[in-house]
Amino acid sequence: MRKTLAIIFIMLFSIGAANYFMLHSKVANKISTDDRNHGIEVYVHYEWYVNPKKLVFDIREVPLDKSAMDVSRVLLQSSEALKDKDFESVILAHNGNGKFMLKGAFFKLTGQEYGTQNPIYTLRTLPQNVYNLDGTKAFPTWTGGILGVMGKQMEDLSEFNKQWYLNSVITSN
Repeated sequence: MRKTLAIIFIMLFSIGAANYFMLHSKVANKISTDDRNHGIEVYVHYEWYVNPKKLVFDIREVPLDKSAMDVSRVLLQSSEALKDKDFESVILAHNGNGKFMLKGAFFKLTGQEYGTQNPIYTLRTLPQNVYNLDGTKAFPTWTGGILGVMGKQMEDLSEFNKQWYLNSVITSN
C-alpha cells in the first residue's frame, strides 16, 4: 500500500513539475519583466495537466486598477513566451472555468509576431479568432470600410473581455 501511495505521489509531483517548468515558469518570467503587469495573476497548464495538445490560460486575478488592455498584453506576452510550443488549442479560462478557445496556430503566430506586429492590429483582430468551447466562432469577421470594421472589431474586443473575465471581476468587487 505504501509503495502504491509513493508511486502516486511521485507521479502527481512529476505532472505538477512538468507543467510548472515547461509552461507556467516561462510565462511567469516573461510577464514579470513588465511592471505594467504587476498584480495580474495567470496560471498556465496543460489541459487536465496531462494533455500537451491543449494549453489552459487561466486568468486568476485582475486588480481593479488594470484595464482590459493590460490583460490582453499579458495574453500576447504569454504567447511570446510559449511561441516555440505547438498546441491544437488554447483554452481561455477565468478562475478555473473555461470560457473561450483559440486555435493553437493563431496563439503561436501571435507569439512569433509579438514585438514586430502592430499590437493594435493584433488586438482588434483577436475576437474574430476566438471560438466558443464547442468550436463555433464566438465573434464575426467584419468586412467593409476600414473605420466601420475597426469600430466593430473594438466593440467585439470589449465584449470578449467582458465575457472572458470582466463581468466576474466587476461583480465580485
